[in-house]
Parts: sequence; C-alpha cells; structure tokens
Amino acid sequence: MKVHVLQHAPFEGLAGIATLLAAHQAKITATRFFEDAALPELKGLDLVIAMGGPMSVNDEAELPWLVDEKRFVREAVKAGLPVLGVCLGAQLIASALGARVYRNAQKEIGWFPIDAVHIPAGGEQFVFPENLNVFHWHGETFDLPAGAVHLAQSAACKNQAFQVGRRTLALQFHLEVTPEAVGSFIEHCGDELRPAPFIQTKAEMLSLPDATYTQANAWMGRVIEYLVG
Repeated sequence: MKVHVLQHAPFEGLAGIATLLAAHQAKITATRFFEDAALPELKGLDLVIAMGGPMSVNDEAELPWLVDEKRFVREAVKAGLPVLGVCLGAQLIASALGARVYRNAQKEIGWFPIDAVHIPAGGEQFVFPENLNVFHWHGETFDLPAGAVHLAQSAACKNQAFQVGRRTLALQFHLEVTPEAVGSFIEHCGDELRPAPFIQTKAEMLSLPDATYTQANAWMGRVIEYLVG
C-alpha cells in the first residue's frame, strides 16, 4: 500500500497512525510543507492522509502552497482515492470542496467526548460509537461540503466529522495521539492553554490512562481499515 502524508508542522506527525500503517506494510511518502511544498502524482497512491497544523486553511496569502494542496486534495477526492483528514486536514477537505472554514465559538483543547450523529440504516457511512472520548486542539470549524454526511458532533463544536462518498473521511479531532504526541502539542502550542469552558490544563490532558489512548488509536485503525478496505 502506498500512502502519501501531507504534513504541516514538524510536531504534528503520524503518531499512532504510523503503527497502523506498518501493519499494512505501507510505503509512506510525505510532503512536508515546512520544508518543501512539492506534491506527487495521484496515480499509484492508495491513501492520502492530511494531518493537522497550527495555521488556518484561509491563510493562502501567507502560505500560497495551500492553493495547490487544496487542489491536490480536491482531485484525490474526485478520483475516488481514499482520503483522510485530521483536524487541519479535515478543514482542508472542507475548504477544497467549497465549504466555509471559520472561527468556532469556542476553542476546544483537551480530551472531550464526541457523539455519533444517527445515520439512516442502509447507507455506506462510517459509524462512530454513541460516545467516544477523543483529543482535540482546534479553534476553527467548518460547514459541511455539499453532499457530505455528518458523522459526529461535540458540545463545543457541531461539525466534528463528515464523510464524502465512500472514500473520504474528515475528522476534526485526533484519534492518532500518543502520550508523546500530546506532550508535543503542549510544548509547541501551550500558549493557547488559557482558562475557558473547553480548554483543559496541561495536567488534565496528561492525566488520562493508557486505555484512553488505546481506545482512540483502535478507532483510528477502524477508520483506516474502512477507507482502504
């Protein structure tokens, strides 16, 4: 399996996804936009993963490579190639498909539950559990693109996940995190940890047991299996 990763910040890598891809004996390539914005041909790829980052998808004037990245994502979705977006990556999918990305009413940082949106039976949509504790670090949100299926929501943010067609999943939250990854978020973006209803403290974020990470990573495994299955 050939996987191409769109990475926007050195501290936001694959984390637990790397282990999941190793089980598939995946060959992984990457565009690291903080080093080189060159994008590959879509032909021959089996999965595109767009990771998170501290920037906004609306920052095209300051980060002109966003224009080409959105085109790349849009073409991958239209070609029916499996595409997974995580946090900023989810916002990129939304923007690439013509939806609005904008500041959410609340920043959402830390471990907070998402709730599955009930989907009519008979569809081919991915289904989350009724309630799942996941890691968040975002201040923006998105409208759903035309034709997208709403999959999950939270108390702080209505649009937490959506699906387009059979092969595109956009997740506003981070199922891939490990304790090391959470520590890296805090190290590089800790200035955002100011008292607010949906912002946890460093101690709260780091207090979760290993079982919480195991459960989140397992659901990321289900997401990847669904996309490439």
